Amino acid sequence: MTVRREYPDRPLVGVGGVVIAEGRALLIRRGSPPLEGEWSIPGGMLEVGETIEEGVRRELAEETGLEVRVAEFIEVFERIFPDQDGRTKYHFVILDYLCAVESGEARAASDVRDVAWAREDELAQYSLTTTATRVIKRAFEMWRARTAAQ
Repeated sequence: MTVRREYPDRPLVGVGGVVIAEGRALLIRRGSPPLEGEWSIPGGMLEVGETIEEGVRRELAEETGLEVRVAEFIEVFERIFPDQDGRTKYHFVILDYLCAVESGEARAASDVRDVAWAREDELAQYSLTTTATRVIKRAFEMWRARTAAQ
């Protein structure tokens, strides 16, 4: 059974991973709708039979070429995109996680146009959504707390 991303019968579960390394967060420029061409958090759709953690690792490997360790839950939010007639074209419930690089070199792969590493004070130049900015800033707070505890 194929699940429709556009005009779905029910909300779809998405997963994302905020990867922070050396004080910088990994951003991707999306290559397909929704948010095509915009900078965002790497991630995508959870597959049937896959745990959330498996989904985060798979999506980051597919989109960025990185193998990651899923460290900590950041936030859940929903993203609803109506069409011009007010019908719901996309409806995602997204779970984002703080991640650490285990191996690999970040590169644009799958449906990603570009990747960038950004310090927290550089986020504004990427025109991220308000939600993505909030999630990434929270990830930086968590990363600093984890780093200080080590």
